[in-house]
Amino acid sequence: MLSEHYLSDDQDPKTAEKVLGKLGDMLTSGEAVIYLAIQKKPAVTLIPDCIAVTNKRIVCFIPENLGLTTNYIIFTWAEVKEVFFKEAFFSSKIVIIPKKGENTSIDYIPKVQARKLFQFCNEQIEKHKLIPSGPKTAAENKNLDEDYDSYIEIKEENTPLISTDMEDELTQKLKKLKILFEKQLISQEEYERKKADILSQL
Repeated sequence: MLSEHYLSDDQDPKTAEKVLGKLGDMLTSGEAVIYLAIQKKPAVTLIPDCIAVTNKRIVCFIPENLGLTTNYIIFTWAEVKEVFFKEAFFSSKIVIIPKKGENTSIDYIPKVQARKLFQFCNEQIEKHKLIPSGPKTAAENKNLDEDYDSYIEIKEENTPLISTDMEDELTQKLKKLKILFEKQLISQEEYERKKADILSQL
């Protein structure tokens, strides 16, 4: 697994290589890594905590015993109620709220990484709300396997009209996207691209 692809926001290369190596052994069939955020404390962080987002789950890597062991906190997207972040002066704190059980949080995530992590996590939460509970077609499975650059919203085939529920959901997504843009959590370019993606579903 090439770590260079995940170093777009000043992630530590050595840590990324180690985490992606471990994550590579854990990926299931059709699972793809979307983003990796790495903790960066004000002092030198020899063994930072990390958060990885895939198209199937979110994985927190918490090193213990001076890095000799790792505590993995893993949630599938169906288990996640919400992911949000709080910005401090130098960094941000990521909080994962599961539908059941205790919250998980990791602090000292660089602000840029926290914003992108928030964006990708909420994209996955929304996508998994749209997945039908029954058996999936080969086309739907293929969509889930692609990385975030080419994700396509899951839709049932042969559906000529948009239901009221789907229309309401698209409206909610547009409102949330506008809020993110107004709070300057995403750029103008990201806003326009996501808006176009949502409107293409109409």
